[in-house]
Amino acid sequence: MSHLKEQLTTEMKVSMRAKDKQRLVVIRSLLAAIKQVEIDGQTTVDDASALAIVDKAMKQRRDSYQQFLDADRSDLAEQEAYEMTVIQEFMPEALTEDEINALIDSAMTESGATTMQDMGKVMGLLKPKMQGRADMAVVSKLIKAKLG
Repeated sequence: MSHLKEQLTTEMKVSMRAKDKQRLVVIRSLLAAIKQVEIDGQTTVDDASALAIVDKAMKQRRDSYQQFLDADRSDLAEQEAYEMTVIQEFMPEALTEDEINALIDSAMTESGATTMQDMGKVMGLLKPKMQGRADMAVVSKLIKAKLG
């Protein structure tokens, strides 16, 4: 069992004991997403895969939050914001902009990237290093600006 899955299971038990239903729903949804991947792939999920699943859940919440704000549904937006804070507890510490730029520069040097056609190589090197620690859409924009 992955460390992240164990952490989620432990936090689920803590939330159950504390009768924190709102937090419990979020944690159970994360565990359900991990379980679904395990069933679909008929395998156990490692930490990298679990982190990708949690990252995807965070991205979904972020998108929903923005859509609820655009639709002037502050009640639902608040719920999504709460869910994002709970999910954030299980994500690794975010990279600073300087750290992101340093990783991009080293990946560009390592891959020998000079044109936009090399962007896939750079992203391929960066994704495992930045998974869950940076928004890959932002990273993509920064790479495009540097190659551009």
